[in-house]
Order: sequence, then structure tokens, then C-alpha cells
Amino acid sequence: MTDPVGKLPSELDQLPDRDPEETAEWAASLDAVTQAAGPHRAAYLMRRSLQHAEGAGLALPKLLETDYVNTIPTAAEPAFDGDLEMESRITAWNRWNAAAMVTRGARYGVGGHIATFASAAWLYETGFNHFFRGKEGDGSGDQLYIQGHASPGIYARAFLDGRLSEQQLDNFRQETGGDGLPSYPHPRRLPWLWEFPTVSMGLGPLSAIYQARFNRYLTNRNIKDTANSHVWAFLGDGEMDEPESTAALALASREQLDNLTFVINCNLQRLDGPVRANFRVVQELEAQFRGAGWNVVKTLWGNAWDELFQLDTTGALLRRLREVPDAQFQTYATRDVAYIREHFFGAEPALAELAKLLTDAKIGECFYTSRGGHEARKVYAAYRAAVEHKGAPTVILAQTVKGYTLGKGFESKNANHQMKKLSIDEFKGMRELLGLPISDSAFEDGLVPYGHPGADSPEVRYLQERRAALGGPAPARRMHASAPLPQPEERAFKALYKGSGKQEMATTMAFVRLVKDLMRDKETGKRWVPIVPDEARTFGMESLFPSAGIYSPLGQTYDPVDRDQLMYYKEAKDGQILNEGITEAGSMADFIAAATSYATHGETMIPFYIFYSMFGWQRTGDQMWQLADQLGKGFIVGATAGRTTLTGEGLQHADGHSHLIAATNPASLNYDPAFAYEIAVIVKDGLRRMYGPEAEDVFYYLTVYNEPKPQPAMPEGVEEGIVKGLYRFKEGTPAKADAPRIQLLSSGTAIHWALEAQELLAADWGVTADVWSATSWGELRRDALEADEALLRGEQRVPYVTQALSGAPGPVLAVSDWMRQVPDQISQWVEQDWSSLGTDGFGLSDTRAAARRHFGVDAQSIVVASLAQLARRGEVPASAIKEARERYGL
Repeated sequence: MTDPVGKLPSELDQLPDRDPEETAEWAASLDAVTQAAGPHRAAYLMRRSLQHAEGAGLALPKLLETDYVNTIPTAAEPAFDGDLEMESRITAWNRWNAAAMVTRGARYGVGGHIATFASAAWLYETGFNHFFRGKEGDGSGDQLYIQGHASPGIYARAFLDGRLSEQQLDNFRQETGGDGLPSYPHPRRLPWLWEFPTVSMGLGPLSAIYQARFNRYLTNRNIKDTANSHVWAFLGDGEMDEPESTAALALASREQLDNLTFVINCNLQRLDGPVRANFRVVQELEAQFRGAGWNVVKTLWGNAWDELFQLDTTGALLRRLREVPDAQFQTYATRDVAYIREHFFGAEPALAELAKLLTDAKIGECFYTSRGGHEARKVYAAYRAAVEHKGAPTVILAQTVKGYTLGKGFESKNANHQMKKLSIDEFKGMRELLGLPISDSAFEDGLVPYGHPGADSPEVRYLQERRAALGGPAPARRMHASAPLPQPEERAFKALYKGSGKQEMATTMAFVRLVKDLMRDKETGKRWVPIVPDEARTFGMESLFPSAGIYSPLGQTYDPVDRDQLMYYKEAKDGQILNEGITEAGSMADFIAAATSYATHGETMIPFYIFYSMFGWQRTGDQMWQLADQLGKGFIVGATAGRTTLTGEGLQHADGHSHLIAATNPASLNYDPAFAYEIAVIVKDGLRRMYGPEAEDVFYYLTVYNEPKPQPAMPEGVEEGIVKGLYRFKEGTPAKADAPRIQLLSSGTAIHWALEAQELLAADWGVTADVWSATSWGELRRDALEADEALLRGEQRVPYVTQALSGAPGPVLAVSDWMRQVPDQISQWVEQDWSSLGTDGFGLSDTRAAARRHFGVDAQSIVVASLAQLARRGEVPASAIKEARERYGL
């Protein structure tokens, strides 16, 4: 609704005005300034008033966008703590070697990226020389999330530092020989250097936020003091379009993560063209981060612009900078000065007058090269402001030119992301620009040479001295193994070994009960990190609330509504549970930080992340690969699993395929246990494999179900089969010696359908069925593939699944609550006739019985499928199939 003059209502209309006359006078004054001095002057006075009010401590909403200028004026920059000339020479060598490495690799067609590091070189170099703490000092050092496409520059610096050889640089993107360098930051491929895989766009910023948060978690739980650790995430402006990039900004400010800095390289270009062709990405990002509560530092212009701003007495320059879209500014960097005079300064008379005071050289310097991200003093000032700011995370928006110093053929070109090499002449031009002592004779073999001032040169000594003062090399990852964790006491597992008697219990509840007991262990209990995305009560985890507490850096500042209940919602500063709200991506980022804490902080943690199985590998599968790349360990638990077991929820919740997706990841050990005791055996073996004396860089994916069933006691001698993936759970008893026989392989909750089918086959058809529990189709396949590989090496090895089923009479029928492709993974190593049943297709809402009948996996469907198998072999009459269908109403 509007008032009679069309004015929209405001929240101010709801506040009492004790002096309307004074209010009117203020409004009239503003109108008078607008009329006399123009709207720009009026806007300036308003902003100055808001700035003054903020300084006076008045509680007013902040502006989300400031002028297109540096946050820190040149006059306010702190003294530069270093030898700028020396650092310039070091940066020049790094620029050269990064470009040389990629260009030399182009001979083999392996590609590489040059332009990103060229734009960001000073953003990294300033950090390495002055800010980034290494792991050889006190604490854990800083955590560096390096922009993936800038990796050649990081390799170049490691070469200058003596950590990499020329041979290794020449093996960039050529890893099969064992001495190569991965294309991007990959801890699994180069584990002594890289800590964090960052080239999956958007996952770096998300992970950096949760890493900073996990650092605080370790401190607040008195596990490790991380006060001296700072998280630095280097990002591209184009990358910020990924939804994950900005998904957790509010979390970072809400929890006051001033141990976190984003450095966004605003070269205004993404992979194919401008990030914001018709808009201004810097201003957009500023508003986004300010709105989320971050401290924003804009580092846009180099010193050459100071003269222009001083000459701008009318504000015309600032107005023009606010209105020029990014794509046009990119064009200015590639056109001659006459074009800039006409199209930039010619926009209004005041600017044209200003341009008359500037030489062509000055205009060229400003528009071609002078960006804040290319000047060490500007970057240093921004970083100093970031680390000294308290109470909120900081984002630095540093403007650069993509392809800077690579010559006119590269700089600001739309195609420069795909340009993989420079010509010899372009290198010679770069040599002159950088002032490097590389002779023409060094190019005589047609290859660009690597450059190095010498191991004992002033540049290398300076570099190494700076790193020594900051705690050693960076980036770097801890390679020494953490001390193995002691195995928990056996009693926690025995509770599940003995079964539940007549009491029914879902396997989800069995897992939670086991972890609850393990969290009480005196030696390792505190190292468990329970993670859940706002579904703790669904999974029966509310019993952990009062005992373990939900982590909150503020503790509990309110009286919980359920305080009078036994299992009330208890938050605590030292809480153990990470209850993340409705964010599977945030929960996975939590898991990755905890799963790799053994390397990041030298503190081994045991995370378990429990979630609706449909919302794991399908929704956040890229993060599962990130976890594998980062050598993470822990238990990922897909609860309410299966396509027919979660009643009523329907298609979007019915998971019948996560095991198929999980099977693609070599680091994921995937289990689908049927019984509580199987869970106990798997978790116990997982603790040994991941945290024991011979720790492996793997993680576990377990699926558990919400269907209550009686849990049997563990039979003797089945532990090996549980871990390897298959054992005979219940052997059939033949009614007569020549009775037809079949082997029923089942996983998870499907074993109950198989057991019922076993009884029906015996009672109604005289068929004997043996029921097997297939705890892991994936591990059976992994073992079989390894046997095949051994055979190619001339070694004789029989796959475990072949051995286990060897001599088992009759055909094999596999059934699960998953797509048929899940059990079919092992079919080629089964000597018997093979068939399978599964829940292929979309999920649906109905009762469990109706859903299982619909997909043809219930006990009666298993009976019909078994008879069909036996009929094909001539062991039962073909008429039995039709008869069975009619009897069971199929």
C-alpha cells in the first residue's frame, strides 16, 4: 500500500517521531543541498554523516557498497616490512619459471595455465614473505587454499627455494613416471606440498570457512590451541558464482571467524570472457560480503592512480568508475590512449578537463598496469588490515590484469585462460620487462630456459630467511605419521555382538548406540566428532545432546524450550556434536576438516557424519572426492538407506543408487551391513585400518536402515567374511538329498526378505536355499580386481568371492534394496549362474510391503525369481513359475 502521493511505506513510519518539525528541517536541508550543489554533493554529505555516526557508536545499518576506490588510502598504508627491490626480483623469477614450465610442457600437449598466476603473483609473494606461517614454528601454521590455476607459480617458487628440481618442473602434468607434478593442488598426488585440493570450483571457499571454524572447535574443546593459525583462501572472481563459494558466508561472520581471510583475485575475467560483462563484480561482491557481516578491504588501484584522484575535485572520476562495466574496463587495457581519452574521459566535461592535465604515459600506466593487486605495498597493507581485524572474517578484493607481464598478446584477452605457451620473442620481451639476466644464447636450442639466480644468491637467501622467520616452507603438508590411536575397549563392540534378543532395533540405532559407547572411551572418546545436518532426532542421536553437547562458540545464551526434558537441546562452547542445520555441503566440509586434522594439526580426530543416504553421494559427491584427494579418514553413514525402506517419503528421499556412486571412488570402502554385529565388526576394523599402526588413507561409507528388526547374535567365525564382504549366514536344510538348491546373496535389510524366501522355497516348493550376507559388494569387487591385476603380473590369486562361493550348489540370485548394478559389480567372478533383483527406477511413496512388491524384491518375488533360475536349469518344472505367481498374487 502507498500513501496518497505514492510514497512507499517504511519501517520508520512505525517509529514515534518526537519532533516532526526537526525532522522536516533535516529533510529540507538535504533538499537545499541537492538543489544548490547537486545530487552528488548531497549523497556525499549523507555518506559522511553515516560514517561519522558509525564512528560515534550509533547503531545504524551500514552501506553495502562504497566508492570504487581502495579501502586503505595510500597515506594510511603501514610501513612495508621488507626489501621491496629484492622481493620484486624474486617475483620476476617466479613469473618467468611459471610461464616457462607451462610453455615447455606444451611440447607434449599436456596444457597448463599461465594467465592466472601472472595476475596474482604479488598476492602470493607478499603472503609468503610476510604473513603465511609454516608448520615448523609454533602451532599448526596457516592453512593455504591456493587457487588451482595458479599452481605453476607455486611450483616455480618451490623451485627457487630448492624444494623442486628442473626435472620435476619438466614433468609438470606428467605423473606416471613417479617424479611428476600434478596439474593442480592434489594432496594425494603430491602429499608433502599440497594440503587442500581446490580446483573443484566453489569447494575451496566453503572448505576454508569450515576449516577456520574447525580450528576454533579444536581450541574450544581443549584439544589443540590454534590461536596462531590463520586460514587464507585464494579465489577467483568468477569462482564466486558457484553457489558453494558463498553458501557459508553468514556462518563465518556469525561465529566471528577473524582467523579467516578470503583473497579474491578480481582480474574481471572468467574462463571464456568477462565475469560481469555489463556490471561490476567488485561492487557486487562487496555488497554480498558486507551484507553477510564480513570486513571488506578493496585493493583496486596502484599508486599511479593517486594523481588522478587528487585532481578529481568534482567527483566526476569516482562517478565514472562506478558506471563503467567490467567488460569495458577490460577493453581499456587493450586499446590505445586516444581510445581511453575519448571513451572514458570523454563521458562528461569535468573528466575531459581532468584528462587535459594528464600525459599519455600517465593514462597508459593507470589503465594498462597500475592495479592494487600488482603492487606489494598495497597488498601488504590489505593483508595487515586483515590479520589485525578482530570480530569478523575479512575478504580482500584485489583488482589485477589477467596475464599481467606476459605481453600484449596475453594481457586482458578473453582467450588467455586457454593460451598455453609464449613464443620465444614473447619470452624475450618478458625478460626485458622483468629485468632478468637471461642471455639470448640460452634460447639456442629452441626451448625457453628455466631461470635461477643460484642456490646461494641474495634472492634465495632472502626467500629462505623470510620463510624461516615465519616457521618454515609453505605450502607444506605434514608427512610424518601421527601416533596410532589405541583400540577402544572391547565392551563397546560386545553389546552389539550379542544381539538384541526379542527387542527390535534398526541398524541406524545400532550404529548410534555403538558410537555413543565409543565416545565414552577414556583414550579415544574425545576424538570422535559427530556431525549431523539437522536430523539428529531422525537418527536417534538426541540422547547425545545432554552428554556430549552441541558445539557453539557462544555456549548456550538462552533457556532451551525443552530444558525440563531428559534429552534437552544443550549447546556448549566445548560441545562435541556439530549439528549444522540444513546443509549437507556444510556438514561435509566439517567432515573434511576433521578427517584431515591428523595432517593439518597433528591431531587425529574420528569424524562420523550421518545423513539421509539420498543426500550424500548424490548431493555432495564432489566433496566426497575432495575428501579422498585430501587423504581424509572417518565414517560417512548413509542412514534411512534403501529405495523401499524409508516409508512415505517418496522419490526424492528413496536412495537406491548411492552405493553405485560410492563404488567409483577408490578411497571409499563401502559397506551395507544387515545386522548390528556386522556394524560392530566393520567399525572396529575401520578404526584399525584408518587409525592403527599401519594407517591407510581411506574412509568408510556405511548404509544403515530405519526398519526395526530383531538383531541376532553374531555367529562364530564370521568376522573375516564380514570385513571381506561375504559370508554364509544361514544354510538351508534339504528336505531330501536331491532337492534343488540355490544361493541367495543379500545385503542390508534385504537379508530379511531372503530369509523369508528361504522358508517359502522350502515349504512350498521343496527348494533348499542358502542365505548369504553380502556386507560389501564393493569390497568384493575391489578384491577381485586386485586378483585380476595380479594375474597380469603372473601371480595366481583367486578372488575372495570366487573362493567363498566355490562348490556352492545351484545358481546364485542376488537381491538388495539397491539398483541391480550394485550387486552385479561382482557377477563376472561368480562361477555359478548369476541373476539379480533390485530396485531400479524412481522411488515412490507407499508402505514398505507395497514398495517392495512394486519393485519385485519382496520374499515372494525372490521365490519366483529363484524358481525361474532353477527352471532354466531344468531342476524344477517351468509351470512352477506361473503357479508361484498366481499363489502369491504377483
